[in-house]
Amino acid sequence: MHPVDLTIFVAYIIGLLAFGYFFFRKNKSGDDYYVGGRSMKDYHVGLSVVATDVGGGFSIGLGGLGFVMGISGSWMLFTGLIGAWLAAVFLIPKVKRNKAFDNAYTFPQLFEYYYSPNVALVAAVISAIGYAGFTSSQMLAGAKLASGTFADLDQQTALYIMGAVAVIYTVMGGLKAVIYTDTVQWALLMFGLVFIGLPIAYLEIGGLDAIRATLPPEMLSLSNISWQDMVYWAVTIIPIWFVGMTLYQRIYACKDEQTAKRAWYLAGLFEWPVMAFLGVLLGLFARVAADQGMFEYLGAADISDTDPETGLPMLLRTVLPVGLMGIMMSAYFSAILSTADSCLMASSGNVVTDIIGRIKPFDPDSSRFVTISQVATLVIGVLALLLASAMTNVLNLMLDSYAFMVSGLFVPVIGALFWKRSTPAGAMTAMLAGGTTTIALRYSGVELPYELDPNVFGITASALSFAAVSLATGSGGKSKKDNL
Repeated sequence: MHPVDLTIFVAYIIGLLAFGYFFFRKNKSGDDYYVGGRSMKDYHVGLSVVATDVGGGFSIGLGGLGFVMGISGSWMLFTGLIGAWLAAVFLIPKVKRNKAFDNAYTFPQLFEYYYSPNVALVAAVISAIGYAGFTSSQMLAGAKLASGTFADLDQQTALYIMGAVAVIYTVMGGLKAVIYTDTVQWALLMFGLVFIGLPIAYLEIGGLDAIRATLPPEMLSLSNISWQDMVYWAVTIIPIWFVGMTLYQRIYACKDEQTAKRAWYLAGLFEWPVMAFLGVLLGLFARVAADQGMFEYLGAADISDTDPETGLPMLLRTVLPVGLMGIMMSAYFSAILSTADSCLMASSGNVVTDIIGRIKPFDPDSSRFVTISQVATLVIGVLALLLASAMTNVLNLMLDSYAFMVSGLFVPVIGALFWKRSTPAGAMTAMLAGGTTTIALRYSGVELPYELDPNVFGITASALSFAAVSLATGSGGKSKKDNL
């Protein structure tokens, strides 16, 4: 990387850490650190939601999909649009109209209210592990971006550098810093993609004629996708909008129901079509560049030598002029950090509030609570970094983390909010059955019917066990849902 680009990127990192330190001095309570003072505006929250959900991991992952399957990869984020709008219509009113959640910090507190402390504890463990894994995927995305861009920088070294910056920033800043910087970071990514990355890459690979001459026709079609992939993305991504700790934190951070709804509608539109097509188009351009031999100087003589998820960074490194490369690197790292910091905050919130706090309650308005939260964030961040060092594929790691949470948590959430006969025993059974089934099938090597993803069977097992056990253990009396 040219010294000018490196200077721009380093200046961005320094400014980011300085911003985190600014909020480090301002965070005085749990409200400040975990829910941004409960007074955030819709556009800040909406952009933060999409930055968190899409982020750099999906940006790099979408680039990989565009590289392999073309523009049909955009359908993955169509499920994000559906999930966001369904949550706005059905979930947000249930949460914001219930006074019991006016002082809540975490998603498992909903389980404690509707079910029991023990159910909430299990939910917290599932959520904390899932989000630690998701944090790892973002660190890996940053490493792939950096190693594909910086000459002589191997992926493992890049991982430790990018991971350290993400962890230190998040430890200091808390959720308010995360939400405010997400707004700026997302604007930077959009500017970089729309006005720098796409047009320059398009011209450098030879425009539409070169794309048509190089790629098979199916890569330019929206139908180049199997129904199994659509089912996989739907059952993995749509439910996360109902169980995602990062999303509940932002619902709590909104001052009222209408603010939260507007934020979610905005986030859905940015998911699809905006980010979906920007991501896969750049990946598709990288595929054209690889076919044309543009990456040969990087040791990738043909497609077989190119990791689909590093194709995009290699494209940017190849086609962008001095100065603009530093801006695009900052833009992509912004997106990566937008997700990594939010997921790290979510996992930390689960551990401190729902696990440690259950053993030894803390005053959330005390500075000691903030200190303990920062220490927990640091420890989880280091563990996530170690996990990332053992993984290779960003998209698989993200979707596995999603599946782990969704298969155990989605059915009990729906039951808590919409089924009056649900019981704590049913919820506990559903969490264990769903998560265990998904993980067991994923790593067993068993050939599944119709080549469906294990998460389909995990959610099915969760739903069946939830209904059966709830009906068997229900008393038929009034529940807390009757009071809403």
